[in-house]
Amino acid sequence: MSEGAVKKFMFVNRKAPYGTIYALEALEVVLITAAFDQDVSLVFMDDGVYQLKKGQQTKGVEIKNFSPTYRALEGYDIEKLYVEKESLDARGLTEDDLLVDVTVLGRAEMGALMNEQDVVLSF
Repeated sequence: MSEGAVKKFMFVNRKAPYGTIYALEALEVVLITAAFDQDVSLVFMDDGVYQLKKGQQTKGVEIKNFSPTYRALEGYDIEKLYVEKESLDARGLTEDDLLVDVTVLGRAEMGALMNEQDVVLSF
């Protein structure tokens, strides 16, 4: 691959938004990667689907609610947001519960998409 070539990066978010640093760290890495004009995709599966849930209240855990940042991703040309259908279903959530537009894919479709990437990082 030549220098400066665009690579396909997929960031897989599997953790709940609060209680660990994974969700916030993943978001920071995504923004940095996009700043270098790479092809960035975000996947939300397992408890990671909660990162996109509307109406997050973080006052009780005394952590800043960073979920509004997901609405700003489009400004960084990050428009490929995917959510695993089985993860939504298992948690009683639907697309209407999410604060940004996503593409919902089944597990098999998600696996195929992951296979198309140059780099897959899981958080």
